[in-house]
Amino acid sequence: MKILGIDPGYAIIGYGVIDTAKQNMVIDYGVITTPKEDSISVRLKNIESALVELFKTFQPDTVAIEELFYFKNQKTVIPVAEARGVILLTAQKYCGNIYEYTPMQIKQALTGQGRAEKAQVQFMVKNILGLKETPKPDDAADALAVALTHAQTSPMLNTNKI
Repeated sequence: MKILGIDPGYAIIGYGVIDTAKQNMVIDYGVITTPKEDSISVRLKNIESALVELFKTFQPDTVAIEELFYFKNQKTVIPVAEARGVILLTAQKYCGNIYEYTPMQIKQALTGQGRAEKAQVQFMVKNILGLKETPKPDDAADALAVALTHAQTSPMLNTNKI
């Protein structure tokens, strides 16, 4: 199963593509960035265009996305939610199999502890995927963590499908 993991945002969107049928599961990972000087509408269009390219290039069977959990900065809540809407719409158009995972579910799936630190999750991403280094930037590592969470939990429960 080819899984596209997404860590949503509007300035930086992390993505990670894995294939559970391959021994070396990692296909690709990285980030989509939008310039802060662009208007939100231009940034959303750029996010959509970049996602369409990812879907056309990798043709994932499933999309796993991190659920929005908590924001310390109230100014970013609405733009991130708008970007997440674009991400979900694009995923629905090009794939249709979309699953959401909370940060706690991701930490639990990868470390066995729902309150694990970010460094522990990144360490597990690196080790599970057999990578020489932790994926950078953090957003890409987070996207791979979401994809791995789906790979590890989807056979047991399909209750997170949206």
